[in-house]
Amino acid sequence: CPSAGACGGQFTANTMACVSEAIGLALMNSSGAPAPYESRDQYGVASGEAVMNLIAKNIRARDVVTRKSLENAARVVACTGGSTNAGLHLPAIAHEAGIDFDLFDVCDIFKDTPYFVDLKPGGQYVAKDLYEAGGVPVVMKELRKAGLIHEDCMTASGREMGEELDMIMGEADDRVIYHIDSPLTKTGGVVGLKGNLAPEGAIVKVAGMAEAEQVFSGPARCFENEEEAFAAVKARKYEEGEVLVIRNEGPAGGPGMREMLSTTAALSGQGMGKKVALITDGRFSGATRGFCVGHVGPEAAHGGPIALLKDGDMITMNAVTGELSVDLTDKELAARKDAWAGPKETIYASGALWKFSQLVGATRFGATTHPGAKAEKHIYMDL
Repeated sequence: CPSAGACGGQFTANTMACVSEAIGLALMNSSGAPAPYESRDQYGVASGEAVMNLIAKNIRARDVVTRKSLENAARVVACTGGSTNAGLHLPAIAHEAGIDFDLFDVCDIFKDTPYFVDLKPGGQYVAKDLYEAGGVPVVMKELRKAGLIHEDCMTASGREMGEELDMIMGEADDRVIYHIDSPLTKTGGVVGLKGNLAPEGAIVKVAGMAEAEQVFSGPARCFENEEEAFAAVKARKYEEGEVLVIRNEGPAGGPGMREMLSTTAALSGQGMGKKVALITDGRFSGATRGFCVGHVGPEAAHGGPIALLKDGDMITMNAVTGELSVDLTDKELAARKDAWAGPKETIYASGALWKFSQLVGATRFGATTHPGAKAEKHIYMDL
C-alpha cells in the first residue's frame, strides 16, 4: 500500500478497476493511477468531456456492455490473475444488461487465456507497477496479438476498442507484463470447477500455484458458518490433509455471501495454507491464497450438495481438469437430500436482509435480486 487508495494487489478492487477499462466503460488507462497522482485530475476532466460526447452521440451503457465486451473483461481478469469475485460480478453486470453470460461462460474464457501479468497475491507486483508498465491497454494489446480480444466493441471514448489499442504506444516489459507468447502459465489465474458437489459450478484462484498444488483430495470437515470454522482453525481443531467445508454462507444462506478472509488468513498464518483445502458456498477476498474454492452452487440454503456433506466424505478438487466432486453415488446423495432438514434459519427474520435472502438468485448468474433487463417493459433512458 504505497499511499492512499485501494490495497495494491490484484484483489477485487483492482480487478474490477481493470474490468472497467476492458469492458469499455472507463477511458483507457484511467483506472490504474494511484489515488494521489495528478493524472487522476486529468482523467476526471477527460471523463466529463467523454460523458458529454456520449450523450451527444446517444451512445448508452448497453451499447458498450455487450457479450463481446464481457468476454474482453473476463480475458483481462484471467491474464492478470484477478479476483474470483469477477466470476460473480461479470454475470451480474450481464444480467443487468439482459445478456446471457454466467459463471460457466466466464470460466470457459479463463480456461483458454494465458496468465502473463505478474501481480500479487500470486505474483510479485502491485497495481502501481502495472500502471507504470502501461496498464490495461498494454495488457489488451498482448491479448490482441493472440487474437483474444474483440476489437469491434464500443468504448466510453466513442471509439471502438481496436481504434483505442492502435493509439497505445507502450509494449510489454517482460517484468510486470510478460509477452503473451511466453506467459507465466498457459491458462488463466482463475479456474472454474464443476462436478457432483457443484452442479452449478465453483471457482478457485490458482495464480502462483504450481500445477502439482492444483489437485487436492481429502476428508471433509464440515462447519455450519464462518465463525464456527474460524474458531476451529484458531484452536487448531483440524487435521492436515482435510478439506474444510464452510456452508450456509451463500447469497441466501448468509444472507449476503460474505468473504471467508479471516479463516483463510488464519490458515495461512499457521503455515497450513498448502496443507489443507477449503470449500464454501460463500465468497473469498481477492487476497485469499491456497486451495480455496468458493461460489459452490447450488448453495446450502437452496439444498445444494454442499448441504448434504458429512465429516469424512472424501472430496476431490482438481483445478487442472476442472473437477469438484465428492465420493458419493447419486443414490446416496438423493437419499441424503430426502433426509435433509431444510435450510438453516438465519437470525434475520425481517428487514432488508430478510428481503434479500428471499429474493436473491443463484451465484452462477451473479446473485441478483431482480429479473434483469430481459423483463423490462421500457428503456429507462427513453422515459
